[in-house]
Amino acid sequence: MPQDLSPLWISLKTSLLATFITFFVGIAAAYWMLSYRGKAKSLIESIFVAPLILPPTVVGFLLLLFFGKNGPVGKLMEPFDLTIVFTWYGAAIAATIVSFPLMYKTALGAFEQIDDNLLRVGRTLGASELQIFWRISLPLALPGILAATTLAFARALGEFGATLMLAGNIPGQTQTIPMAIYFAVEAGAMDEAWFWAIAIMVISLSGIFAVNFWQEVRGKGGCKDTRTRGQGRRLTKSYSLSAAASEVGLFVDIEKKLPSFHLQVSFSSNEQPLGLLGGSGAGKSMILRCIAGIETPTRGRIVLNGRVLFDSETGINVPSRDRRIGFLVQNYALFPNMTVAQNIAFGLPKGLSAGSVRLQVEEQLITMQLQGLGDRYPHQLSGGQQQRVGLARALASQPEALLLDEPFSALDTHLRSQLEQQMTETLADYQGVALFVTHNMDEAYRVCPNLLVLEHGQAVHHGSKYDIFEHPASVSVAQLTGCKNFSHAIIQHVQQVQAIDWDCYLEVLEPIPDKLSHVGIRAHQLIFSHDSSQTNTFPCWLVRTSETPHRMTLFLKLHTAPNNCQDYHLQAEVFKEKWVQIKDQPFPWYVRLDPLRLILMES
Repeated sequence: MPQDLSPLWISLKTSLLATFITFFVGIAAAYWMLSYRGKAKSLIESIFVAPLILPPTVVGFLLLLFFGKNGPVGKLMEPFDLTIVFTWYGAAIAATIVSFPLMYKTALGAFEQIDDNLLRVGRTLGASELQIFWRISLPLALPGILAATTLAFARALGEFGATLMLAGNIPGQTQTIPMAIYFAVEAGAMDEAWFWAIAIMVISLSGIFAVNFWQEVRGKGGCKDTRTRGQGRRLTKSYSLSAAASEVGLFVDIEKKLPSFHLQVSFSSNEQPLGLLGGSGAGKSMILRCIAGIETPTRGRIVLNGRVLFDSETGINVPSRDRRIGFLVQNYALFPNMTVAQNIAFGLPKGLSAGSVRLQVEEQLITMQLQGLGDRYPHQLSGGQQQRVGLARALASQPEALLLDEPFSALDTHLRSQLEQQMTETLADYQGVALFVTHNMDEAYRVCPNLLVLEHGQAVHHGSKYDIFEHPASVSVAQLTGCKNFSHAIIQHVQQVQAIDWDCYLEVLEPIPDKLSHVGIRAHQLIFSHDSSQTNTFPCWLVRTSETPHRMTLFLKLHTAPNNCQDYHLQAEVFKEKWVQIKDQPFPWYVRLDPLRLILMES
C-alpha cells in the first residue's frame, strides 16, 4: 500500500464534482434536445458527443488552448490572478468534458423511451411543463438517468489523457489514480500500480452494483400487490361543468396539411356523443389531437362552449393544459410510476385539500367499479381496469369535452361488450361534449346517436346514425357502414332503375336522386322467397359460402348458374338456423331485393 493516498482523494474529489456538474447539465441538455426541432440540431448533437469520439489528448489540447494563459478564459482570469491549468479544478473540468457525452446520450435515450402519450395526456389534464418533467418524465427516466450518472462517474474517475494535458501530473495536487498507475508502471513499482488498479475497479464496480441493486429492489417493490380491501356501492354521478358558457357545444373548422395527408373538416357537436367513423388514416385521431392542442392545425378555428381554443387568423392557440379537455388515448397512457389513486388524483383541479382529493378519488373508484384497487400500479391491472382508470382520470379533471380515441381497440370481445355498456352509461351522465373515435361500425352505432363519417381527411357524411345507415350519402359511406352489395345504376323510369352489375331492373319506392350512380342493399336484408312473382325477385344459384360462429355468408349468382367461385352478384347473410332450412333445396333459389331496403346513392 503506497504511503501517499492523495491520488485517491484527488480522483474522488474531481470525479464527484464532474459527475455533479454533468448530472444537471446533461439532463437539461437531453431534455432540451428531446423537443428541439431547429436546423442546427445535428450540429449541436455533434458538439455534445465530440469528446466521446475525439482522442482524450486532442480534447486535452483543445482545453489547454481554451483555458491556457493565452486562451480566452485564461485572459479573462489573468487580472484576478486565477488559473485553471495545473490545478485540481482543471482536472475536474477535463473530467466533466469527457464524461458529459455519456451522461447526455444515456439520459436522452431514457427520455426518448417515454411514451409521448403520457406527456400529451398530462398536458390535457392541466399540468404545466415543469410539473410534467418532475412528476412524469423524470421519475420514468430515473433508472436510465442513474445508469448515466454511474457511467459518467466511472468515465470521470478513469480520465487520463485530457487531465494530463490540462492539469498535469503534480503529486498531491493534480495526480489522479489513472496517472498514479501509469507512472507507477513506468517506474517499475508494480505493487503500487496493482493497488491503484484494484482501487479504481472497486470504486467503479461498486457504483454500478449499487445502481443495479437499487433497480432490482425497485422493480420488486413496484410489483408488490398492495390491494386494499373494501366494498362500496356504485354511484350514478352526473359530471357537471363548473363554467357556464353562452354557446354550448363544440365547433370545429380546421385544416391540417402534412406531406402525405390533408385534413379538412368542419362540424359541430352538442352534449350528445358524436362518433367519428372511418378507416385507418381517415384523420379521426388527428381531429382529436388538434382539439386537445397536441397538434396545431394549419389554419381554422376551434370553439368550445364559447371559448376560442384555436384561431389561426387572430393567433389564438390555447395550451393543452388550459383547454379543459379530457383525452383517453388508445393505450390509456396511465402513468406507470403512479398508483391508480395517484393517476386519478393527477387530473383533479389544483389546490384541493388532501381530504378533498381522497374523497373525489374514492368517488371515481366507486363509480368506475374499481373499489380496492387504488393502491395498485397500472401493470397490476387488467386491460379493462386500465381503461376504466384512464376514463376516471379524464373525468376527474372536470373537462368540458371528453375525447375517446378507440378506447376498446385493445380489449377482447367479451370485455369490450361489458365496457361498452358502462361507457354508454357514463356518457349518458356526462354533461359535456363527447367525441368517440372508432373504425368499428357496430361500436359507433351502439354508443353514439350522431356520426361523422371521414374518408381521406374529409367529412363525407354528418348526421344521425339512423340517417347515415339508412341513407348513406355515397358508396364509400355505405361501405364504412357495412354494406357489401353495390351495382352501378341508371334511371329507367320514375320508380325504376337498372342495376347494371346485377343485370336486372329494380322497382324502387324512394325518390331517385338526379345524379344516381349506384344502387345497394345490405347483405342481411336479402330475402329468400318461394314466390317468384313478387317485385324484385330473381332466380339465383349458390356460388360458395363463408362461415362465422352464428351466421353464414352466401355468395349468389343471379339468373344463371356460376362459372367459377368468383362469379357472383350478391352476398347474403343468414343465421345458421335459416341456412339449415334452405341449404338442401334445389336450384334455382329465389331472392327478393325489397324496394324499401334498396339504397340509392349519388356519385
